[in-house]
Amino acid sequence: ADIEQLDPRGRTPLHLATTLGHLECARVLLKHGADVGKENRSGWTVLQEAVSTRDLELVQLVLRYRDYQRAIKRLAGIPVLLEKLRKAQDFYVEMKWEFTSWVPLVSKICPSDTYKVWKSGQNLRVDTTLLGFDHMTWQRGNRSFVFRGQDSSAVVMEIDHDRRVVYSETLALAGHDQEVLLAAVQPTEEQVMGRLTAPVVTTQLDTKNIAFERNKSGILGWRSEKTEMVNGYEAKVYGASNVELITRTRTEHLSDQHKGKSKGCKTPLQSFLGIAEQHVGPNNGTLITQTLSHANPTAITPEEYFNPNFELGNRDMGRPMELTTKTQKFKAKLWLCEDHPLSLCEQVAPIIDLMAISNALFAKLRDFITLRLPPGFPVKIEIPIFHILNARITFGNLNGCDEPVSSLRHSPSSEAPSPSSDTSSVSSSSSLTSCRACEMDPALFEVPRGYSVVGTHQDTLREDEDDLLQFAIQQSLLEAGSEYDQVTIWEALTNSKPGTHPMSHEGRRGDRLLFPLPRTPQHTASLRPPVAPSPGGGRGPGALFPSYAEQLRLAMALSAREQEEAERRTRQEEEDLQRILQLSLTEK
Repeated sequence: ADIEQLDPRGRTPLHLATTLGHLECARVLLKHGADVGKENRSGWTVLQEAVSTRDLELVQLVLRYRDYQRAIKRLAGIPVLLEKLRKAQDFYVEMKWEFTSWVPLVSKICPSDTYKVWKSGQNLRVDTTLLGFDHMTWQRGNRSFVFRGQDSSAVVMEIDHDRRVVYSETLALAGHDQEVLLAAVQPTEEQVMGRLTAPVVTTQLDTKNIAFERNKSGILGWRSEKTEMVNGYEAKVYGASNVELITRTRTEHLSDQHKGKSKGCKTPLQSFLGIAEQHVGPNNGTLITQTLSHANPTAITPEEYFNPNFELGNRDMGRPMELTTKTQKFKAKLWLCEDHPLSLCEQVAPIIDLMAISNALFAKLRDFITLRLPPGFPVKIEIPIFHILNARITFGNLNGCDEPVSSLRHSPSSEAPSPSSDTSSVSSSSSLTSCRACEMDPALFEVPRGYSVVGTHQDTLREDEDDLLQFAIQQSLLEAGSEYDQVTIWEALTNSKPGTHPMSHEGRRGDRLLFPLPRTPQHTASLRPPVAPSPGGGRGPGALFPSYAEQLRLAMALSAREQEEAERRTRQEEEDLQRILQLSLTEK
């Protein structure tokens, strides 16, 4: 029998056992390899359905196998990705990440960073400098993440240049015992309770109706297709429309106290964002006249459930769902160069795949670039990350052609023409060819001299990247909570304590390449004027909230003024254009 076969209601056997709260059935199915990552017809995972049952032991079981299966899949995928790296041409490139927001006060604290990427054979190195957030300023550091490929394994190193420490581990699928891996990903009761007391949140970038169209420039009848120079390459500018960011939140498993804390009233910022919100009450409004259990509140019989011809209407298995759906439309932008030396599929995509294994931002970038894009290499991409955050990624300094890189060596025949040379005499193709050939210092992928090499740390359980990325940003922007610590996004995604340096068997692949994210009052403090500390030395949420609400009102007022100013400039430009046209007609 197929253990993943769907029943007439779109559930696998594991999904059904989890929805009904049958712990032992779920345990047997999981031991025989049932896929935890499968989604049911409504798009919910097994873990999300387990949380809705409020069964702590069931959530702990599913969470454990979810991470075990994820670890196996990631380890199995390493050789494939390294083989892609081996076949791709060697190169050096810089990826500049800029995070922007159209909310004025948020945009002022958005970070930026430049990832420096060296690729040589099966070896890969990524450098980053953005590490943390403290006292309303972004903290910089110096970290390198190195992947050294071997036959069917990889040595993964994280190099902390400030502390002169190297964390190293060999990743290989062979030799990993199932019981050992299962024990390594055993979640704690605290982590399980964290899920049971928080909303089930899922964020999806809906691109099924996406459409790419060339941007236009010019005025009226003189409009033409827009091109821009990006880091020395002429790029066609495209706009991507019909992109929707859909956030679904389930709260039926929460107590009234936790529902009030997570939901609350609609904040001024939520209204300001213009997010369309739809709430579905318990059981979609179906009147429940007989209740057999929480798992089957509408008394569906097995004969009714498994009969594909029987219409259940709004009735269903599981605890009555309380669902809130938020939808917001976005526009993405692309700058595509058709004669760029880099190949998106052969050279850049494998690196993004490697980073996306445990990195939510790279995963979103991968999802976007795997769409059917217009021809050309995306030298610049702007995509939505969250309802108020956009990420702008720019590729530049290919093989050190724009700015010299000390670790790269160019042969005399491959040197790029100097800026003072007559560029008109140099063809575009020769200029591109000159950026292809470079040699890299092998020491880039080795442990630096004088650094201490230590083993890896066993970290706590990883969480869902998209869930926590969305939830952490939402909490930091919309709530003034009761916690006062700060976390990087890496710490949020790994559910680890601030200041720790965790690395797990599935999280040690250089996926700490994320900009840091403050959580709770200290971050919201960055959106408003400083508040005097309390006598106890801390900052109380009660003292912060009034200024927070006031700051939101100020933000809305500021944006309204900016909008009015933009409209005024537009009207002025149209009037000037009309005058110019009238004058041109008069002269004729």
